[in-house]
Amino acid sequence: MIRHTVAFRLRHAAGSAEELAFLQAAEELAAIPGVERFEQLRQVSPKNAFAFGFSMEFADQAAYDAYNTHPAHVAFVRDRWANEVDDFLEIDYTPLAG
Repeated sequence: MIRHTVAFRLRHAAGSAEELAFLQAAEELAAIPGVERFEQLRQVSPKNAFAFGFSMEFADQAAYDAYNTHPAHVAFVRDRWANEVDDFLEIDYTPLAG
């Protein structure tokens, strides 16, 4: 299993129509085959400047790779993410063997 996470800050004003439109558009990522447990999160800690997070899981590397190259993901990154995200941190996790 791979858990793909990203913390980010938008260029839009907090609470703006543009912010809401971005978050609504991102919901389409959940429909991409292989995406499991998609969540949109609001960051509440004062320890960093990020405002939001996305989290999703993939069964394996093949599912994650297919997501990354899926036309809907590529279009979202090109048309929305690249133009509307001010800063971000992406982290992908796999469980530790225990």
